[in-house]
Amino acid sequence: MLHRIRRKSARWRFRAGIYRTSLSARLRRCHVVHMLHIGKTGGTAVKHALRSCRAPRDVRIVMHDHKTALSDLPPWDDVFFFLRDPVSRYVSGFNSRLREGRPRYDKAWTADERDAFEHFTTPDELAVAIDADDPELRKAARRAMSRIGHVRWHYSRWLGGARLLRARRRRIVLIGHQETLAEDLERLKDRLGIPADCRLPTDEAEAHRSPTGLSTELSERALKNLRTWYRQDYELIQACRDLERAAVDA
Repeated sequence: MLHRIRRKSARWRFRAGIYRTSLSARLRRCHVVHMLHIGKTGGTAVKHALRSCRAPRDVRIVMHDHKTALSDLPPWDDVFFFLRDPVSRYVSGFNSRLREGRPRYDKAWTADERDAFEHFTTPDELAVAIDADDPELRKAARRAMSRIGHVRWHYSRWLGGARLLRARRRRIVLIGHQETLAEDLERLKDRLGIPADCRLPTDEAEAHRSPTGLSTELSERALKNLRTWYRQDYELIQACRDLERAAVDA
């Protein structure tokens, strides 16, 4: 009980800091736009691009880390974020934590991650084992899916659900996609008046791209299991696409 109260109190203090940033910028008559950083969707590269150029003086872009969610943001501010096919995101997340975030970062495994990578050394091994006939192997796989950083995080961690997205739809400046990152950055630049020289990084480490040589192949069984595991993520992506379509038709 006490732990829950402390956790809620910490979250409110965290949100209060975001609201203070927003109000301070609005007092200076700035257009406040938040960037949600959903893990493994190209956010690191976008942040690098935005930090390398100067936004208009009346635009304040607040770039958040992974712990910030849509529900943490003031409802009067604008927001943008990027998505990625959940299966592709899973592979990238697995391999990122397998190498402990290197070369850009260096974040050691948790005890749970160490246990997971002792059992499963490739994304395919883990995904196939989700519905393994062996109950112990199946249990280990499902535990790993719920413990490995990035792999365990669903889109609902950041976006809540379709209802919250619909409630904030008029404040969503852009829903981009990792698969079309460069084109979507151009759209963002147009909408916020960001200079034309703002470009995505070409350096592998700065962009936080996965190094070559890592296993990325998935069997049909792995694909089937992952599409089931991330079913709600696909539903949220569809909800986002519906919002994009409605905005175009409006």
